[in-house]
Formats: sequence, C-alpha cells, structure tokens
Amino acid sequence: MINGEKRTAHPIRWAMVGGGQGSQIGYIHRSAALRDNTFQLVAGAFDIDPARGKAFGTSLGLEPQRCYDNYQEMFAAEALRIDGIQAVSVATPNGTHYAICKAALLAGLHVVCEKPLCFTVEEAEELRELAVSRKKIVGVTYGYAGHQLIEQARAMIANGELGDIRIVNMQFAHGFHSEAVEEANPATRWRVDPRFAGPSYVLGDVGTHPLYLSEVMLPEMKIESLMCSRQSFVKSRAPLEDNAYTLMRYTNGAMGFVWSSAVNAGSMHGQKIRVIGSRASLEWWDEHPNQLSFEIQGKPAQILERGMSYLHPSALLDDRIGGGHPEGLFEAWSNLYYRFAIAMDATDRDDQEQLSALRYPDIHAGVEGVRWVENCVRSADAGGVWVDYQ
Repeated sequence: MINGEKRTAHPIRWAMVGGGQGSQIGYIHRSAALRDNTFQLVAGAFDIDPARGKAFGTSLGLEPQRCYDNYQEMFAAEALRIDGIQAVSVATPNGTHYAICKAALLAGLHVVCEKPLCFTVEEAEELRELAVSRKKIVGVTYGYAGHQLIEQARAMIANGELGDIRIVNMQFAHGFHSEAVEEANPATRWRVDPRFAGPSYVLGDVGTHPLYLSEVMLPEMKIESLMCSRQSFVKSRAPLEDNAYTLMRYTNGAMGFVWSSAVNAGSMHGQKIRVIGSRASLEWWDEHPNQLSFEIQGKPAQILERGMSYLHPSALLDDRIGGGHPEGLFEAWSNLYYRFAIAMDATDRDDQEQLSALRYPDIHAGVEGVRWVENCVRSADAGGVWVDYQ
C-alpha cells in the first residue's frame, strides 16, 4: 500500500509544456506528479500566449523567470542552470508532440507525453531510437492503466483462470460530442482538425486507451491483421472520424473488437474491456473502476473489489486506502506518475534491476498506439478491408 514513504532520494525537477489555464488535462498532470513527492514543479511554458502562460505559472507559485515563452527557450535556459529541469510533461495538441518530445530528448530530458505520441510510426520509431540512445524515459499517459484491478485481470489471465483466450471486446464510446460542440469549444476544436489532431480523431483519442489495457492484460497476444470502418456522423469533422469499428485477428487465433466513439449519445464514458476465455470471462468498466467482474461458465457471477485481501499481490501494491473507499482517475494517474519517477531515477542511476521490475506505459506503448491508429486508418481509407498488421 502507498503511504507516503519516499520513493526516490530527491524529487525530480520537472516542467510542463502546455497544460495552462483552461487545459482539460493540465491539472490532473500536476496533481498526479506532485502527490507522492516524486516530482517538483520548477518551470513551465504553459501557454501559446506567453503573457498568459507566465501569469498562470506564477499563480502556481513558480519563479517568474522560470515561466518561459516557449519550450525552446525553456530547454535552452534550464540547461544552463545547476538546478535545471530533469524531466518535462507534454500536454499540448497532438500535432506538437513529436517536435517537443524530440527537442526534450535532444536536451537530455526525460519525457511524459500525452497520447498519441506523434502522427506516424516513422516519427514514433525515431523518438524510440532517441530515447534508447540517450538513455531517457518516455512515459505515455494511458492513465486508466494505473487502476489496480487491471493488474488483477493480468494476473488471473496469466494464471489460466479464464482458459484459452478467444475474444477481447473493447470500447471507449462516450456521447459528449454527439453534436458539433467544437463550434463553441476551442479545447475540442483542434481534436477534429487534421492539422492539429493528425490522421484520426476517436481512434487515437479514445480507442487507444482500451487497446493499451488489453496489452497490459494480455502481453503475449499480438495483432496479426485488422479491418476498420470509420464514420463522420457530424459531417463537418470529415475526413476525421467521430465513430469507428475495428475488428482484429490475433496470432493465437483469438479475435478482438474496438468500438471508438464520441457520438454514443447518452453515454457518460463507456470505456469497457471484456476478455473472454474458454472457461470464464473478465470485464472492467472505467465508470466502476474499483470492481472487476469475473464470470465462470455455469456459476454465479463474482464481483471482485479493489483493496481486498483475496486479490493478487500486484493488485494491492498501489492501494492508497483500504477496500470499500472508492479510488478514481486521479489516483490511477498518480500511480503512473510515481512509476515514471522511479523509472527516471533508476535510469539515471543505471539500476537495471529496479527498471526491469517496473511496468508503466513507456515509449514502446507509445509506438504501438501510433502503429494501431496508422493501420486502422489504412484499412478504413481502403474501404474497410482486412490489412496485415505492420
């Protein structure tokens, strides 16, 4: 259980690019990073408007001279300081991720980046090569993976409790963009503009979340081929999709399905993953993240609860309070951020043993998310045909 003990000898000196006033995700980055005293926010380039960014940074308690006009200025100035930043989080529109991550790695910084990591597999592979050659950590904020029952599902599947895996059914289908809300909401507008969002909207924005959960739960299963169909029900969003269906074949013969949608009217969030085996099934729903459904054929369904002693030890490590008290998304993000910090610290100390024991969404997860989107778009744009997974 997490109880506030120090995880690193010193907090990692940390900065943000983006995540300023009005950001949808800036605060959860700061809350998660600062909760366990593994990071210390010392600098930032928070806004495309320099004056607004500086005002916001000082309102957070930062020194005015460390609230920069842009990330290029920040990386250059901080490199000259004895107490300069060691890591940066990138919380900006998709189209900027590649350039900022590359500049950060070249500046010798660890990185935490929003997904998608970039637009193309070629760019993603370049970032991976840089991270490896520079011995720097790149974490990707697949925040739902910080929920403890994802680890419980992984352990149960590995122990054979479901039998042979046959079907993986995934969805992230909310309804908040079932109308053209972007007309009055700048924070949504860039997400449906290919200049800033890239080659997809919901495939990259929501579909990669349950896909990554499946990769955590089922690390040995690999996609062999897929078929994708995507739609723009709000016509002004074309060519980007606000709804997509992806059918996948795995190399072990299992099948997978991902429904990615922002037009599931009436749905609050709608992210679920159901893993179906020859003996039993597991299902996790992010609106009820403290429960995991376990259903054995021919027996009453069971609901496994977070924090209970009958769970696998790996599902208890990140509890912040005992069972019965609900934990949520902020706790899940915090669980990832402390792992990011430990990985950064262990990398700097070349502690390979500690690194090998950590699991978190890393540069490899970021690359695979980009790869999946690229293959989905390739299939959909060819008329919804089966394509070999490349």
